[in-house]
Amino acid sequence: MYSRKPFYLIVAALFLVGLALMLHRHFVYEVPWLPGEKRQIWSVEAKVEFEADGRPVKASLAVPGSQPGFTLMNESAASPGYGLSFVQANGGTRAEWSIRSASGHQELYYKVDMMLDPFATGPIANTPPTVTTVEVAEPYATAMDQVLNLAQERSADNITLTRELLKELNSGGQNAELLAQHKSAGPLLVDMLQRAAVPARLLKGLQLEDGRRRQQLVDVIQVFDGERYEIFNPQTGAQGMQENLLLWEYQSAPVLDLVGGSNSRVSFSMLEQEQPVNVALAKKFDQPEWINVSLYNLPLEEQALFKGILLIPIGVLAVVFLRIIVGVKTSGTFMPVLIAMAFIQTSLLTGLVGFLIIVGTGLVLRSYLSHLNLLLVARISAVIIMVIGMIGFFSIMAYQLGLTEGMKITFFPMIILAWTIERMSVLWEEEGPKEVVKQGGGSLVVAVMAFLAMNNELIRHLTFNFLGLQLIVMAAVLLLGNYTGYRLTELKRFKPLVDELKQ
Repeated sequence: MYSRKPFYLIVAALFLVGLALMLHRHFVYEVPWLPGEKRQIWSVEAKVEFEADGRPVKASLAVPGSQPGFTLMNESAASPGYGLSFVQANGGTRAEWSIRSASGHQELYYKVDMMLDPFATGPIANTPPTVTTVEVAEPYATAMDQVLNLAQERSADNITLTRELLKELNSGGQNAELLAQHKSAGPLLVDMLQRAAVPARLLKGLQLEDGRRRQQLVDVIQVFDGERYEIFNPQTGAQGMQENLLLWEYQSAPVLDLVGGSNSRVSFSMLEQEQPVNVALAKKFDQPEWINVSLYNLPLEEQALFKGILLIPIGVLAVVFLRIIVGVKTSGTFMPVLIAMAFIQTSLLTGLVGFLIIVGTGLVLRSYLSHLNLLLVARISAVIIMVIGMIGFFSIMAYQLGLTEGMKITFFPMIILAWTIERMSVLWEEEGPKEVVKQGGGSLVVAVMAFLAMNNELIRHLTFNFLGLQLIVMAAVLLLGNYTGYRLTELKRFKPLVDELKQ
């Protein structure tokens, strides 16, 4: 008889090694078990891309420093073959790369760690800029004057004037629509304030959101009234520093100066790290060690990617438990996990409605294809095209109706949806609608359970910060795979026997 001892030894080894790695991370590197216990650190990576033309290249990028709300913890840059210096210019800091000769596509990286600190102060310029009136052509000049006159009548100082200007520009009036065609909101507001002899400058900020990639800077306006100043968001009209807004360039200088290249662009990736204060200050993650298995040593773009990938084993564990122990039937083995991943992107309610609409409509269209007697490959290809068309159609309809949440159904895995429609259609023909409802409903139940497990804040924190948890999950999956008893849904077969024994 085959011995099960090696199997249980492997399971025990996986569990113990995983637990040891988690305990090591907690006690040696002081990574907390619970999310958000101590300080928050935002890691932001700026990616500079351009095309070099074979000449000497000099690239100068504005970089942030300590400022109200944030303390700079660490900064670094990756620039193979380039010289790099951090220089002070016009009261701000800039990272300058240089090389004697370069050609083709170039990529430069700058990374900064900013600690959220309510007591932090910084070198944001508090000296009013010189007022310089910009000449504006007609009919924009007349529209500016009319808007300014209305705002000045309802204002008492420079700060209240800015508030009233933002109300007028966001009112949707005829003058506001005309001026919106002249310039974007930020530069337009600065020109109008300068036209009214109000000192103001255009700043660039980065809206911090965990796990975001390829983001762009947003315009922020600094308006002076004597010695004090206020910050305004020209898009929303909000006054004061917004939460999680990092000022990246605050000297009215270009974000990127490039000599010797063309087609330059800067994009930003960011990630929120929740660390104890002493870990943040010691910057232990900046020195990788073989035993410190940490995703923080990867580039930010890859970290944001892994933050989602590491949730998949949790969804897989939920599927294995519900199928083997509970006995829930699903359409496809791990299709519910992919649907749960889509739910994370779309939100649960939007995802459920989108899934039901697409699959329901797809089944109706697929019933027509069954009468054409197509080969399997052609039929599946037609279903895939129909799914893409339905997603596009429903996204457009949602946008036209003002339902912006409905546009997120593009996150659904199209190939999986196509195969789901095909499997359910064949099941309908062979087993009838009852079995379709049973397996389709089971898939949704499992997808919702997997979503609730994967979208839990504690689970997200543990999976990303404690890689040893993956070994414990694998040990649990192996144990569940060794189960050969009755499923919970099968116990109803014994109910008549229990009733008879009671009698």
